[in-house]
Amino acid sequence: MNIDLPTDDGVLELHPDSPLRRAALEVEQHVAEAGWDQPPRLFALVRTAELVAKQPALADQVGDGADGSLTPIEQDGVPTDDFESALTRLTWPGEVHGCAAVIERYMVPPEAEEGLPDDPALAATALAAHPDRQEVRLVAAVLRGGSSHSAVRRRGAGEELPDSDLLEGPDLVPGLVALLDQTLAEDP
Repeated sequence: MNIDLPTDDGVLELHPDSPLRRAALEVEQHVAEAGWDQPPRLFALVRTAELVAKQPALADQVGDGADGSLTPIEQDGVPTDDFESALTRLTWPGEVHGCAAVIERYMVPPEAEEGLPDDPALAATALAAHPDRQEVRLVAAVLRGGSSHSAVRRRGAGEELPDSDLLEGPDLVPGLVALLDQTLAEDP
């Protein structure tokens, strides 16, 4: 859903629609359908028109790509125990025009991060036990050339507190965007 604001010369979209935005939201919806407590997930983004040109039978599922759409293809076998570190060692072939990742994390107020143990496992345990923690699902999608779109959803606490609305924009999760962008860098 776009939020439109009136301007002097028309309408300003806060989240202009694009193939990348649609792919990011599709990935978030796909992962959300499986619920919470999932491992990190990684998707290649390929131009739908190129995919259908190579595999015409897929046109019924993904369309013809005439609108410039991107098709997310989930990747298997990506290490999930240290996902961010795995991304630093990943590169994509030229047929992949972008990528998207989904991870769940805890967010705490800044003051809660003071005094955390140096050991990552102990720090994660301390954050998970913090009374002010909020669990979030982070989605980032990037294209070669630097375009990005991201989304964040806060986990609710059941029927009384449902999951939050999806927040979206180009730079909500800059760290994850930077890691994904690095996977698309051309070899020197």
